[in-house]
Amino acid sequence: MAFDLPPVRIALYFTLGIFSFVLLALTAARLHYTTHIPDGDPVNGGINFYDPVVAELLVTTLFTMAWCIFTIHTIHKRVENRYVYTFRGELIGLFVLWMFWICGAGVATNLWGNLSWCQQYQPCRILTAMLAFTWMGWIILTIIMVMSIMFVVVNGALLEPMHGRWDPRASIYTGHRDMSTRPNSGV
Repeated sequence: MAFDLPPVRIALYFTLGIFSFVLLALTAARLHYTTHIPDGDPVNGGINFYDPVVAELLVTTLFTMAWCIFTIHTIHKRVENRYVYTFRGELIGLFVLWMFWICGAGVATNLWGNLSWCQQYQPCRILTAMLAFTWMGWIILTIIMVMSIMFVVVNGALLEPMHGRWDPRASIYTGHRDMSTRPNSGV
C-alpha cells in the first residue's frame, strides 16, 4: 500500500492552524487582562501593562494561520504558480515561522516556566495554557518542517511544486524551464 504524504501534510497544517487559533484566543485574553487590570488586583501594583512576548505570540499566530490556509489551499488544489509555491518557498516560510515560534516559546517559558503555585487564579491558568499551546504548535511546525526536508532530500524536489504530487498528465505547471529538477518534467 502506497503512502500518500499530501493528506498527512494537510492534517498537520490543519492541526497547526487550530493550535494557532487557540493560542490567538489565549494571547488575546492575556492582553485584555494585562491592559485592563481590575481594581484591587495585585498584579503589577494595579497598573496596566502588556507582555511583549504575548504580543509576539499573537502576531506569530496570525502569520501562522494565514500560512496554514495558504498551504492547505496550495496542497489541496495543486496550485503551481511561481516561486512561493515550491518546496523551497515552503521551507523558507516554515523556517521564518519556526524562528517566531521558538523565540516566543523560549521567552515565555523563561518568564512563566513554573506557575504551579498560582493555578487557583485564572490568569495563571491562561499563561499555563498559552505555554502548552505554544510548545505544541512549535512541535507540529517542527514535524512539518522535518517531513518537508526529508521529502525534498529523498525526491530532489526543492524547486518542485509544494503540493508534492507529480503526475505529468495532471500537472499544469508552466514555470521557467530551470525551475524543475526532474529530468522528464516535460516543461
